[in-house]
Amino acid sequence: MRSFDELVREAASVDVLGSDFSWLAGRAREERTPWGYANLVAERAASAERVLDAQTGDGRVIASALSARPAVFAATESRPALLDRAKPVLARLGGVLVRADDGYLPLTPGAFDLVVSRHPRIGSTDWTQVARVLAPGGTYLAQQYGSGYGRELVEAMLGPQEADGGLAEQEAAAAETAGLRVVALRKAGLRAEFDDIGAVVYLLRKIVWFIPDFAVDPYRERLLLLDKQIRAQGALRTLSHRFLIEACRPG
Repeated sequence: MRSFDELVREAASVDVLGSDFSWLAGRAREERTPWGYANLVAERAASAERVLDAQTGDGRVIASALSARPAVFAATESRPALLDRAKPVLARLGGVLVRADDGYLPLTPGAFDLVVSRHPRIGSTDWTQVARVLAPGGTYLAQQYGSGYGRELVEAMLGPQEADGGLAEQEAAAAETAGLRVVALRKAGLRAEFDDIGAVVYLLRKIVWFIPDFAVDPYRERLLLLDKQIRAQGALRTLSHRFLIEACRPG
């Protein structure tokens, strides 16, 4: 294995914007969810004319899931750099790309048959906003990070963290409170492995809400300890949590 400094220097210099995780090929792996989010979106979109993708990121996930152009399409994203990347990716779908804070949906009430979101920032889903933009009979479908996602990485840098269990159930309850009917709630624990410290640095940079102020220098000593652990054990093994929630607006 290459030296700590070489691995970290490389991981600290690569582009981490967007939904492309291909840089991790050969140095980290994670099990896939059992439900296949993109396929579910494609199935739901086949019977929807008006589609909204909330927190679209670089737009690649929704663009790959939609084989046909909806009659009406819109997407939201909060980060300017990702908006710039999403524009050409989503061009073939037409519609509008709106800059909006995470969770805020500044669109016409009742305008969409289908609202989807893949990995919205934890705690950012505003269910009253979702209910407002859904048409009666419309569907919301999202794959979200579950309780404990990234805990091993965060605790390696920050020490023990307070447990935050039941996130899927909390989101489902909030959806019901907003007037939606939850029709599916599925959870999965996915095994993940990191073969070197560079893969860890890359992910901590990419998933910005793990440690919002993450940079190599302030966490160098912690990273060195984790590097020694990985070299001794062969890999860092973690459990990655996801859940799928589907809710409908009655009507």
